This record gives sequence, C-alpha cells and structure tokens, in this order.
Amino acid sequence: MFPWSAGDGSGAGHVSEAGEEGWDVEAYEVVDLGGACVIPGFVDSHTHLVFAGDRAAEFEARMRGQAYAAGGIRSTVAATRAASDDDLRARLRSFVAEATAQGTTTLEVKSGYGLTVTDEARLVRLAAEVTDEVTFLGAHVVPAEYAGATDAYVDLVVGPMLDACEPHAHWIDVFCETGAFTVEQSRRILEAGIARGLGARVHASQLGPGEGVRLAVEVGAASVDHGTFLADADVEALAASDTVLTLLPGVEFSTRQPYPDARRLIDAGVTLALASDCNPGSSFTSSLAFCIAVAVRDMRMTPAEAVWAATAGGARALRRNDVGRIAPGARADLVQLRAPSHVHLAYRPGVPLVEAVWKDGERVA
Repeated sequence: MFPWSAGDGSGAGHVSEAGEEGWDVEAYEVVDLGGACVIPGFVDSHTHLVFAGDRAAEFEARMRGQAYAAGGIRSTVAATRAASDDDLRARLRSFVAEATAQGTTTLEVKSGYGLTVTDEARLVRLAAEVTDEVTFLGAHVVPAEYAGATDAYVDLVVGPMLDACEPHAHWIDVFCETGAFTVEQSRRILEAGIARGLGARVHASQLGPGEGVRLAVEVGAASVDHGTFLADADVEALAASDTVLTLLPGVEFSTRQPYPDARRLIDAGVTLALASDCNPGSSFTSSLAFCIAVAVRDMRMTPAEAVWAATAGGARALRRNDVGRIAPGARADLVQLRAPSHVHLAYRPGVPLVEAVWKDGERVA
C-alpha cells in the first residue's frame, strides 16, 4: 500500500507513505485493485519521437537479409524536413499517448532528423512541449549536403546548431560509430555541449566494437546506449563508473543483430537501463513491456531485473531519483497490471496487461 497526494497539473502528486502499516487509511481515497500488481511507471530514457514518414520498406528489406546501416536515417531526415510543425507535433503527441497507454510515464525525446540549424531547433522545441528530458542529437549522422565534409558539419553542430538548440535541451548526444562520427569528433561535440551546461549521452557500439563506450565514461556521460558489441575493457570501464548502459532490445529484434548479454553485464557490476529507442528505422516500438519480454528471453535478464531496468534503471540513465520507484517523496507515477505479478510482463508477451496508469497522482490512462 502506498498513498499519494493528488496531482493538480502543476507537478504535485508524490507518494506520501509506503508499506503495510503506520498510516491512516481513512485520510485517503482508497482504490481497491483486487490483488493486481502495481509497478512504477516505465521510464523510457531513449526515444526518437519527432519525425515524419516511416521506413517499412527498409524493414522489409532487412527481413529479406539486407544488413542494417546508419545511412538509412537520411530518408527520415528528408521526410522530416518537408513536414510542417503541426504535422510533427500531432504525430509526436500520438506517440506519447501510445507510450502512456502502455505504462510509460517519463520519456526522453531526441532530435536528430533535421540536421540543419533551423530543423534541429524546431525538433527540440517541439520535443520540449511534451517532456523536460529533451536531447539535442544534431550529431546523428552527417547529412547528404555535407558528404565528404564531416569536420565542417561538426563545426556547424558545435557552433550555430548548438546555439539554437541549447535553450530547449537538457542533454547532448552523438552517434559515435563507423559511418557516423569518429571518437575525436564525438569528443568535440560532447565537450561543447557540456561546456554549455548540457548533460552527455552517447550512442555507441551498435554496429561494431569501438571506442565510444570508453569515451562516454571518460566524459562522465549519464548513459551510453546500444552496447551491442562490447569488449572486456568496455565492461570494466562501465562497471567502475556512474555511466548507465542502456540496452535497446527492440533494435536487435528489428535488425537481427546479436542481443547483448545482460547477464554478463549485471554480473560484472554494470548498471543497466532498458529503453525502447522508438524510431522509424531500427526499433519502431513504444512498448517497454515488449522490451522487457525480449530482455528476459534473449538477454538473460530475470523478470525483476528487466522491470528494474525499465523503471529505476531508466531513471538513473536520466539522473533522476523522483521517478522509477515507489517510495515516499517519489512522483506518484504508477502502473496497474492486469496480472498478479510483474513476472507476467515477460510470461505473457504481446498481451496488453496495463490496466491503468497514474502520472503525478492523476489517472492518465
């Protein structure tokens, strides 16, 4: 049992007490859930929800055996640049509603499908309408107009683009990967954002091994995301750091790349989060319940570990302690399952088990 104060739309709505005894039940409105399980709202710490179009044809080609490559992002960039603010806003809000209905109460949203000063600025501005956890990802890939001139594009990212986006963003991110940005370019981008007061996040080791994970640890990034291909030195660096490794099971599901071995990582002392990476190219899902099921089945996590990673782990990846847990002082972000325990999220994959969702003490789904 955990009473909470009612929200009023101004940020109120926190857990007042937790436990079976020691509080006055008559002081609260009681919601009898009939023995159903309640968990913290999911914290999705990695999404790309501001975009236009889709890449269903690319997905179909991968299912026929074509390899995933970062260059496919450019097709979404073209569609996004051509879309109006109203179209992007409507689609963004539909994705947020979709995620909320599936139990997600905290979302991080990245830019990265504009790649011009004007377009990146409008993407972070639109993202800021739905979340405080906005990430500037101008360094997603090098746009076609800068082909062969990556350093010149980095100049744009750390100069005029950062100037335009920083007022709307809380984080800066970079895709440190073959086909995107080198470790030297990535370091320059991250350090420019940190100097402007932004927290650091990194995409790394998705397409192959590299130096991005150790760069993330070196600059004190809150999270490094993907981690599909990790050397022992990467695991050791993560285990000795405060940087969270965010695993994205929907990506491996959608690209047929190998799944990271979460058991190896947990046993080594690495702090893990699970996130959806909802995007049109490599993981077009907003369901963290689905990600939990895949992590349990294919990454060797226990159900409890996977639920923790999708709640408290996501909160740590955002350096938050007010979400992802049910405890006095935490936000009353709660999910009632149509099931007697959290195990059913993995035990009954694909079944819509979310019965009700509360955010800041107010029912929202």
